[in-house]
This record gives sequence, C-alpha cells and structure tokens, in this order.
Amino acid sequence: MRAKTKSGTINNHPIGIFDSGFGGLTVMSAITKMLPLESLIYFGDTAHVPYGSKSKDIVIKYSKEITSFLMRCKVKLIVIACNTASAFALSILQKTLKVPVIGVIEPGSKAAVYASKNKKIGIIGTEGTINSKSYLREINRISKSKVYQQACPLFVPLVEEGWSSGEITDSIVKKYIEPLLNKKIDTLVLGCTHYPLLRETLEKNAGGNVVFIDSAKAVSQEVKNILKKTCILADVKGKKFLKFYVSDNPEKFQTIGSRFFSKKISGVKKIKMVS
Repeated sequence: MRAKTKSGTINNHPIGIFDSGFGGLTVMSAITKMLPLESLIYFGDTAHVPYGSKSKDIVIKYSKEITSFLMRCKVKLIVIACNTASAFALSILQKTLKVPVIGVIEPGSKAAVYASKNKKIGIIGTEGTINSKSYLREINRISKSKVYQQACPLFVPLVEEGWSSGEITDSIVKKYIEPLLNKKIDTLVLGCTHYPLLRETLEKNAGGNVVFIDSAKAVSQEVKNILKKTCILADVKGKKFLKFYVSDNPEKFQTIGSRFFSKKISGVKKIKMVS
C-alpha cells in the first residue's frame, strides 16, 4: 500500500535534513548509505552556526523557519540532524508538522544503553545540548545507567578549522574527556554531529576500553523503520537527487561540507529564510 496525496504517491518525495551548519552531513551520509534510493534535501543554517551556545527560544525560532522551507519542498519526513535543535525543538515540531520528525538524541541514547556493560555512560556535546540534559533524561527513561556529561565548546571550531588531530587537538581532547574517564565510563556518546570527525583522536586518548556511539547510524535505521512502517520507502531507481541549501556562504559550505559528507558537494544554493 502506498501513501497518497493530491499529487499522487509520496514514496519518492525527498527526506528533509537540517542542522546549524555542516555536522548534519554525517547523518545525511549515513542515510544515503542505508537508503540509496532516497532523495534528500539538506539545509545548513550557516548564517546562525553554531546553535550550541544560543538560547532555547532562538533555536526553536530557527528550527521553525527551516522546517517551513523543507515543508514547501514537499518532504515526506524531517530529520533534525543537530543535537541542540533536537533537544530544544523536536517535541514542538512533532506536534505542529504533518510529517514524521525525528531527532538524534533518542536513537543515540538507545544505542548507548545497548552498548554499555557497566552502565556508566559519558556524554560529550555543545553547551546547549549538555545544559538541556536531554541525553540524561532519555537514558534515565530507558535505563538505570549512571550518566556523566561534559560540554566541549572548542570541538566544533576545531573540526571546522580542519584540526581533527595534532598536538593542540590532543591536549584539548584530553582536558575534556579526562573527567569522564575518571568515572570509569565504558561508553561515550558523541553528542554533536561534528564529533565523528574527531573520533580517531578521541579513541587514541580514551584508550581501548571505551565504546563510541555515533548517532548517525542509529538515526538512519530509525528513518528506514519509519518509512517502512508508513509504506513510503522510495521505489523508483535512478531518479533520486541530493540538494543542498544554506542561509549563508555556499562556497565555504561546499569546501568544508565535503569533509563531513565524505564526498564532493556541489550546487549549494543560498536562500533567504522567511518565517
């Protein structure tokens, strides 16, 4: 059974994905690998990046503006590929939009609980994500694990400057994760979509006994489950498309974004956001 609209089947309508900037491209990359027939539209709010240091109200405002744009693009599902926006705006968007909306916190939390053996889980993220306590609440909802959090405000600029390794990066990584390692965590959630690009350095400094949770794979599986359950998986081969939009500086997005997406990005369009 296929879902229908006035314009016909929506199976081959695109999936919408948004983030404050580049990090959500790691989620988009995972979705393209798991669902190769799906068309995707990505919006990076590069005029307002980063969200992690902004207030809840302004993040909700930006999220509403972006999802209004994505809905005009006739998306069939929206992924909030940003931990801060997931923490602040997910429940509001789920209540107001007429398509499924998923964030990155619930899938990542479930994966962490499943992976942890000693039930001591660490969370690293932006100040906004950590202060929201969204991972703490979600993990506590599904498990009696002990959760230890650490804000890492320097990680995003390091990644965007291309400093994913080196002496300076090692020093900063050690400073942030040492308090968590002292708590004997066996699982560490990368609570920001930028952080997978620091994974090699994080693993080196954490030792070999910590499992790292990257929400991107868990999110892509959740997307597949929802599309399958609602009978709107794409079913036409060879007609998929990938589109990229930003609110500022498309040239920079193409250059830096390619590192996050693991392949060259082109044709990025700048659009003016309207509420």
